[in-house]
Amino acid sequence: MTDPALTLHRWLSPAYPVGAYAYSHGIEGAVADGWITGATSARDWISDVLGHGAGRNDAILLAAAFHATPGALPGIADLAAALAPSASRRLETVQQGAAFAATTADVHDIDLPAMPYPVALGRAAHLMDLPLELTLRLFLQAFVANLASAAIRLVPLGQTDGQRIQLALQPLCEALAHEALPGDLDSLGSSALLSDIAAMRQEALTTRLFRS
Repeated sequence: MTDPALTLHRWLSPAYPVGAYAYSHGIEGAVADGWITGATSARDWISDVLGHGAGRNDAILLAAAFHATPGALPGIADLAAALAPSASRRLETVQQGAAFAATTADVHDIDLPAMPYPVALGRAAHLMDLPLELTLRLFLQAFVANLASAAIRLVPLGQTDGQRIQLALQPLCEALAHEALPGDLDSLGSSALLSDIAAMRQEALTTRLFRS
């Protein structure tokens, strides 16, 4: 059997065709409004989204999908879509999930319907018998990496600053992955309100680089 880490690194690589590079998760709106102006504010913003917003929630949804019976998956998928606070954020999770599911089902010959991204990833990890905690840690790391990449292009930041942000948030990724392991949907919740507002405001920008 292929090393699970290699499978997960391939799935979560920027080369995997989910289109993650097209989404800023509201960072474009935050930069436009002056809420993110440099490396420190970018790090703090991404840390809040990770620990108090979609990063934490998506990890819980991933774990819930991993543990779920097939009959429970549609309800988890509906919940994941409903938690998106804006049209663009819903597009982000739904379209990435559909792209991930289509590619992964074809490559690995598994039954993986289109679902929001963390739900599809959790189900795929279950079907491929991949370790859940490793899946969560690498998923959260990839989440941070994508937001840091958006900040590099939008603020703008240097590549070294982007790597510093990712390094600084590694301990939080590890802690959140461990916390999310039970997949307890009752523990879902978000207090990253400025991120949600930024995502809504990004939709109305006259010129946009990103889809969210």
